Amino acid sequence: HLLKYRYDGYPTHIPQDIGIEVSAQIVATIWAVTDGWSSGEYTVLYEGTGEINFRWVDNPIKHNENRITFEVNNPIDGTIEMIISESDINDPVRNIQIVLTDYVTLNKEQVFNPAWLDILKPFKTVRFMDWGKTNNWGGRTADDTTLFTWEERSGIDFYTWTGSKGIPYEMMIKLMNEYDKDGWVCVPHNVSDDYIRKMAELFHEQLNPDRKLYVELSNEIWNWMFTQTHFYNIHGCENKGVSWPEGIVPYIQNCMDIWSDVFEGDLERISRVVGVQGSWQDVSNRTVFNMRQGSFDAVSPTFYFGFSNDSDAALDALGEDATVEDVIFYARKDMPNALSYLQSQKESIIDSLGVEFVFYEGGQHITGHPFGEEPTWAEALLASHRDTAMYNLYNEWFDMLRTLQEGDEPLKLMNFSFVGGRSARYGSWGILETMTQDTSIIPAPKYKAVLENMNRSCEISAVERQLLDIDSPIFYPNPSSGEVKYQIQKGEKVGSLFVMDYLGRVLYENNSINGDFVIIDVCDYSTGVYFVVMFDDNEQYLKTGKINVR
Repeated sequence: HLLKYRYDGYPTHIPQDIGIEVSAQIVATIWAVTDGWSSGEYTVLYEGTGEINFRWVDNPIKHNENRITFEVNNPIDGTIEMIISESDINDPVRNIQIVLTDYVTLNKEQVFNPAWLDILKPFKTVRFMDWGKTNNWGGRTADDTTLFTWEERSGIDFYTWTGSKGIPYEMMIKLMNEYDKDGWVCVPHNVSDDYIRKMAELFHEQLNPDRKLYVELSNEIWNWMFTQTHFYNIHGCENKGVSWPEGIVPYIQNCMDIWSDVFEGDLERISRVVGVQGSWQDVSNRTVFNMRQGSFDAVSPTFYFGFSNDSDAALDALGEDATVEDVIFYARKDMPNALSYLQSQKESIIDSLGVEFVFYEGGQHITGHPFGEEPTWAEALLASHRDTAMYNLYNEWFDMLRTLQEGDEPLKLMNFSFVGGRSARYGSWGILETMTQDTSIIPAPKYKAVLENMNRSCEISAVERQLLDIDSPIFYPNPSSGEVKYQIQKGEKVGSLFVMDYLGRVLYENNSINGDFVIIDVCDYSTGVYFVVMFDDNEQYLKTGKINVR
């Protein structure tokens, strides 16, 4: 921290003499866990005059002043260190980018990993809580009264987006605008009113009007694990002599009022969300019913299922002898109790106020107690996340959740989380373990269940046993061209057609079908099975076919 830095977080120069060390100082950063990296060649691009080196990589090659390549052959359990050993004070090293070499050209047009975009495509809404580093945002202690200004937020040109303020809002907007996603943003807890207003203005001005945005103050401000809860308790309750949680309500109200003011006349573009603790009805009531009615649109608990204390104790008693079947048995046993909490929220609040019932995160919460300690039955716990029984468990849970739904509009369920490895100690939250997971080798039962239970995929799932093979008359190949032709049947009103791979990634989409047939070019498809799904003009499911590419 004694080094001198530029506004964008890069050092003003390297090496630096800080006056208390014998040697001049350089800077380094370490990727201590590279499990999420793909194998292959990487290219390092940067601006400025200086010297960058890497350790613990394969075949580092410097092509010119501002380009380096290196290889990662085995990222699992790997470590990589990057060192800036020289940086000219008149032209310092900055804007360092590390990109898979195959994506270097593409990186000039868009910044998102293509593999991630592929697996994201089936999903309609993204919650940016973790992207925004919402929990413990800003890194200050709870008793600090200093509020961050808009100018102190995470900027596009800042040296890292992995710090305590997260990814810039502009990148969230870019993802939503360019890839047709709705979004869910969490407003930081320790920022000024001007910050909240400018954040709302940014989304109002830059987000496409046809995109829906859910807005929530911070995240889990009832959860004592997080700085934001202590912040509101100190400043809103203890310092003012107000009971908890009543003392946090003015902060939620203020945030909702500022966003309402900015979006005046456009309130249909946003949904103002009050987050609650699903199993703590008293706190939910004392929060929601102290809000000004009409100033918010939705109330949101989680939709997790997991183990009761008794079930956890039973598994502890089994220890290393526990099996996947035991883990699933106790998770299934406790599901009705988890649902009862949500039914209580619906009856106490949703039915009373007529607001939207949405869920900010959820899925399985199958972890040992206490959280952070590896249970003796860890092997069975880890194996359950790849087992077909987990797929069945998810389907059963979604069927239970549907009992909370009223009308034709499906429930808004934000799954937590998208991609993440397995851990018996800290939870196996990802529905995929890696962005490039081959589910024919490493099963992803949670991902499969989530896809199938979404609007379209749910209907696709229901007819999988009726899939039509390539030899069926509705699909036939042209061997000489690598094309597959679909002949529209007489009286059939096909409005859209798309091709998905086994991961649910959309490879081809046609939303404006005219004429008697559709030609699908499969020349560049890898060997495997692909699904062709058709909908009518009202986006109602028609049928599914199968293409075998050999």
